[in-house]
Amino acid sequence: MTTRSTHAQAPVRGDLFDRECPTRQLLDRIGTKWTSMAVKVLAQAAPQEVRFAELRRRMPGVSQKMLSVTLHNLARDGLITRRVEPTVPPRVHYSLTELGLSLEIPLAALRTWAEDHMAEIDRANAVNASSPSSHDE
Repeated sequence: MTTRSTHAQAPVRGDLFDRECPTRQLLDRIGTKWTSMAVKVLAQAAPQEVRFAELRRRMPGVSQKMLSVTLHNLARDGLITRRVEPTVPPRVHYSLTELGLSLEIPLAALRTWAEDHMAEIDRANAVNASSPSSHDE
């Protein structure tokens, strides 16, 4: 049996370029449009909770299953809390944790960048779609 040190250890920083680093999986989860939308809706409501049905209504195009998977991942990662009222049917409420609130700032910057540069990206796609394809080796 091993014992744990009672002293707090410094957090370990991930390395995106290490194939074994879980940072890659985390970026896969937090880099989706559904995560960005859910975090935005919950951040706007903070510190209040938002019900599942309201989240789905405010996220056009998300299926019930995709929203459920997204919220499950966010809860597992400690970014949101989930509270269930034992009613029939159950009422499920979500809110951001402090860690989740800290994610809103970089996600907001990314959303703003995408919205500001979408026209340029569209133009580049149109030009590249009409030119002969060249592939990197």
